[in-house]
Amino acid sequence: MKTICKNNWMMLLATIAGAVVLIGCSGPAAPPAAAPAPVQTRQTLKKTTQNVLELSEAMKQGGVRAEMSITGQGLDVAADAYRTSVGKLSIIAVDQKMNFFQAENDRKPKDYAEFMARIIEPGKPDGLMLPMLPYYQEYAYDPEAKGLVVVEFPAKKEQRQKETTGASGL
Repeated sequence: MKTICKNNWMMLLATIAGAVVLIGCSGPAAPPAAAPAPVQTRQTLKKTTQNVLELSEAMKQGGVRAEMSITGQGLDVAADAYRTSVGKLSIIAVDQKMNFFQAENDRKPKDYAEFMARIIEPGKPDGLMLPMLPYYQEYAYDPEAKGLVVVEFPAKKEQRQKETTGASGL
């Protein structure tokens, strides 16, 4: 009986020693990575915004220029048509106000700050109110082209799809 207990005890010690060798002795294990916060969707119909990001900041956050054409199939065509037309109409509205600015000042706004103050004019009664884009898109100011662009954040879109359909994509 003592031999059996001694053998079991030795097997347990050998198993633990093997596990320590395989895992390593680098100290306590790091806590598991926190799950990303759920993506916050937003109402888009009949909603407006004056939020325009700097293009360089949007790119640092993982943004890419949005495809401004209808690429969906089936029911996605209607959503693509709405999203694309809203983006294009916003760009036209900003271009028109930029042309007025240029006519008055013989130049376009010199930087993002002047663009926001003189073209978008947040908080002012005559400021531009742009139609709200889907949760995975934002407006951005391109200082090189001196105009408004739509930026898409694919990671937000992918995360939201996983949240609503699960890892299997069903």
